Amino acid sequence: MPEGTPRPAVENTEAREAQRVKELAGQGQVLRLWALPGAGRALGLWRARDAAEMQAILKSLPLDAWMTVETTPLTEHPSDPALTTP
Repeated sequence: MPEGTPRPAVENTEAREAQRVKELAGQGQVLRLWALPGAGRALGLWRARDAAEMQAILKSLPLDAWMTVETTPLTEHPSDPALTTP
């Protein structure tokens, strides 16, 4: 949030952000989130069909206007243990 944003506005936006992430998780679009060192930094594992859908998901977040986001598309790795059958 920009410096000087009134505390009630910050709390309201953070609460709406948490609710939206919960909704996206329920839809299978947010798989995991981790807090990173530094104020307000996070790492997320998201699921989207393509870059356009990922951008739409991110734009739906209440904190979008104040976030700097870097996305990295992932593909399956042939040695991924989750893909290995016993």
